[in-house]
Amino acid sequence: MKVMKFGGTSVGSPGRMKDVASLITRSGEQVLVVLSAMSGTTNSLIEISDYLYKKNPEGANDVINRLEKKYMAHVEELYSTDEWRDETRKFLRGEFDYLRSFTKDLFTSFEEKSIVAQGEIMSTNMVTNYLKECGINATLLSALDYMRTDKNAEPDSVYIKDKLTKLLEQNAGYQVYITQGFICRNAYGEIDNLQRGGSDYTASLVGAAINADEIQIWTDIDGMHNNDPRVVDKTDAVRQLHFEEAAELAYFGAKILHPTCVQPAKFAGIPVRLLNTMDPTAPGTIINNEIIAGKIKAVAAKDNITAIKIKSSRMLLATGFLRKVFEIFESYQTPIDMIATSEVGVSMSIDNDSHLNDIVAELKKYGTVTVDRDMCIICVVGDLDWSNVGFETLATDAMKDIPVRMISYGGSNYNISFLVRESDKKRALQSLSDTLFNDKRKI
Repeated sequence: MKVMKFGGTSVGSPGRMKDVASLITRSGEQVLVVLSAMSGTTNSLIEISDYLYKKNPEGANDVINRLEKKYMAHVEELYSTDEWRDETRKFLRGEFDYLRSFTKDLFTSFEEKSIVAQGEIMSTNMVTNYLKECGINATLLSALDYMRTDKNAEPDSVYIKDKLTKLLEQNAGYQVYITQGFICRNAYGEIDNLQRGGSDYTASLVGAAINADEIQIWTDIDGMHNNDPRVVDKTDAVRQLHFEEAAELAYFGAKILHPTCVQPAKFAGIPVRLLNTMDPTAPGTIINNEIIAGKIKAVAAKDNITAIKIKSSRMLLATGFLRKVFEIFESYQTPIDMIATSEVGVSMSIDNDSHLNDIVAELKKYGTVTVDRDMCIICVVGDLDWSNVGFETLATDAMKDIPVRMISYGGSNYNISFLVRESDKKRALQSLSDTLFNDKRKI
């Protein structure tokens, strides 16, 4: 069985839902399909929650009414028979009455998560009903019946595998299984969500749980590109990536994929394929455990980076200095992206500056601190094992005219990172593309 995931844009209108239904059924194979909420719906549900937090039920009802009108119009366009129009209208009326019930009660973060979850619940019911109207043997499996996180808010993979396997056994014989992405229950049985990676994460967890043949992530772009097509001229889709290469690119700016979402698939050894709903015949990008030796694959950029440098003569030959520095970042739950050290100093980059002033104040106990804002991490990804002589030189040569604040190399076999000013980002990305991918002298 294959797992297919479609995002909000892919199910963003009745026409798109029909296109997705065609993609789901074209092979005639048995598939498990993970769907996001219709594009724009989650934002509207968050807006409803915001009004309720502010104790403004009138504002919440206005948004609910607009959203209901939009969905009822979609029903008219999506279905061709009165039977399935009436069935779906009845379901949606129940959904919007449920949303209105929150305007009368005390509102907390628990209620907010319940409200936000309704976007996926509505889209999956609409698509399942459309498939049934088309004569497809389809059924809906509620993610709330099997997708659960533990007390650390991490997916409970043993529980997920056990419950989903039993659900599939109880509903054997269907060609298409539809389920919701993003939403789940927490360890206490409350409605919650997976946060990181959303529906992509669901698809990877589901694929690992059922030992799928392949996990397909359908988006509106032809796979992962070798550079940012919004910034750089002449980018190409990368046809194959190792799981680690994909994770590096996703973490450092490739928006098509969340860095954590492929981890369950990686551990289960299940390939992930990125495909384009606008061009279903395009080969896309396959992510697996294979390494193509001696090849640089792609470049990505991560914006809104802050660099922090602490310089101290006390660091010279001192033990415990770095531990004290890192404990400060840990105490403020601020991850570090890059790090470079010398005998008397250490530089670090962070992408979350919400506690920056407190961190800097703590660091000043140990040395002189300087801060550089509006920075950008440029990440070069591929087979960058240190035995591949000259690879790092090729990357640094492309950056010869760009002021570089930090370089990170050797922490991973798949990544060289450069910290530059955001104002130099476009020039750096274009130069790397010209040198690594468009130059006839490239490796």
